[in-house]
Amino acid sequence: MASLFGPSNPFPPALNRRMDSKTSSSFDQPANTVTERGERKRRILVDKDKDKVKKKEEIERKEQVNNKIASHKAISIILRREATKAVIETKRGKNNSKKLLPRTVLEALHERITALRWESALKVFELLREQLWYRPNPSIYIKLIVMLGKCKQPEKADSLFQDMIDEGCVVNHESYTALLSAYSRSGLLDKAFLLLEKMKNTPNSQPDVFTYSILLKSCMHFYAFDKVEPLLADMASQGIKPNTITYNTLIDAYGKAKRFAEMESTLVEMLRQKECQPDVWTMNSTLRAFGGSGQIETMEQCYEKFQSAGIQPNIKTFNILLDSYGKTGNYEKMSAVMEYMQKYHFSWTLVTYNVVIDAFGRAGDLKQMEFLFRLMQTERVKPNCITFCSLVRAYGQAGKADKIGGVLRIIENSDVTLDSVFFNCLVDAYGMMGCFVEMKGAVEMMERNGFKPDKVTYRTMIKAYSMGKMTRHAKELQDVLASLEGPRRIWKRATFDEKI
Repeated sequence: MASLFGPSNPFPPALNRRMDSKTSSSFDQPANTVTERGERKRRILVDKDKDKVKKKEEIERKEQVNNKIASHKAISIILRREATKAVIETKRGKNNSKKLLPRTVLEALHERITALRWESALKVFELLREQLWYRPNPSIYIKLIVMLGKCKQPEKADSLFQDMIDEGCVVNHESYTALLSAYSRSGLLDKAFLLLEKMKNTPNSQPDVFTYSILLKSCMHFYAFDKVEPLLADMASQGIKPNTITYNTLIDAYGKAKRFAEMESTLVEMLRQKECQPDVWTMNSTLRAFGGSGQIETMEQCYEKFQSAGIQPNIKTFNILLDSYGKTGNYEKMSAVMEYMQKYHFSWTLVTYNVVIDAFGRAGDLKQMEFLFRLMQTERVKPNCITFCSLVRAYGQAGKADKIGGVLRIIENSDVTLDSVFFNCLVDAYGMMGCFVEMKGAVEMMERNGFKPDKVTYRTMIKAYSMGKMTRHAKELQDVLASLEGPRRIWKRATFDEKI
């Protein structure tokens, strides 16, 4: 049999194989060269086409980025036009502010609504309404009204609601509920109830369970407990049944008000309803109520019952347990919860760190407190004002003025937002140690950051001066405090909602 690779083989050798000089003819070499040249040309053309496509894409991308930057800059300029109107008009022209990119304006508006920056949000919305492409959108109005309600601006919310009607937007139960929420959050319960009656008499705007739940929460927040039962009765007359959110709202509010009998009766009523089963929010509200009032045994019994009912704890549950044990000095149980969280891989949140740092700080265990603060930084959990308050308070109790200076240096190198509570805490810490120069410096720092000393500030300083036998300074501040309080002393019940 003739070999396939012998002279009798009718097929030419493969192009990528090295040919024997004896078997290759003079005709084969030029053919190979032509083919290779053609392949090279084709590759060059393809590469050129790819380069053109890349350049085109790059140009388009740059244009898109530049347009977005220009639109962002235009928004920034236009938002400052009230202060420098004449200058801006010469720079941007009369019509440029009406040709901004829709996506940029809407993103700017969304960012401000989310951050509850209501003044800036309204300015962006005013700018939005000036755009040539603008069309009234009820959902944007509703988001703004809800934001204004959270920011305690009911008059602005009412005005925006009227603008919504004037622009021809369809008003439904969702928009009415948003306005009702704005009224009730600011304690304008009479207006909220009047709006509820209007909703009941307006077609396609009937209140739902969410509307009633919002109003119930506000009534209990402002201690209008006498309105709760009539509101529940009105809800039933409308054929609206409470859901899990409604019951959780009632349980949480009763618990915060230390009305344990009403809280337990609401929980029993919830258990009777087949369609409203308790969830982890129910468990957390119950545990917070008993744990926050020092009823540790009752809290633990409730925890076991909820677990036996198949409700699994979440990170908020453990934060509540840690906070309850820490405030009652049960550090062994607190450590047990921490070990459990580590064993079952529950990631610590900012609240978790704040709770344990505060607990060890109050106990005077500065070494453990500092270790947890370093661990917090290692885990890239950003400390907030509450964290620094706990550190300052602990160092003040321990008489460590130099450590407080270290905390202030950390704050200077961070972007943390401070509030009046922190500065009052700083004043109190220096006052406890008798560092009156530093205490006065803390008040000056408070003013530099845009906060005026309040009644808490003056009372703290009066206490410090009195303990230091500096009666003249204490008397001067008592006169200032008296002028702030006026001729009649009005006491308001302060509430502190622990966000755990």
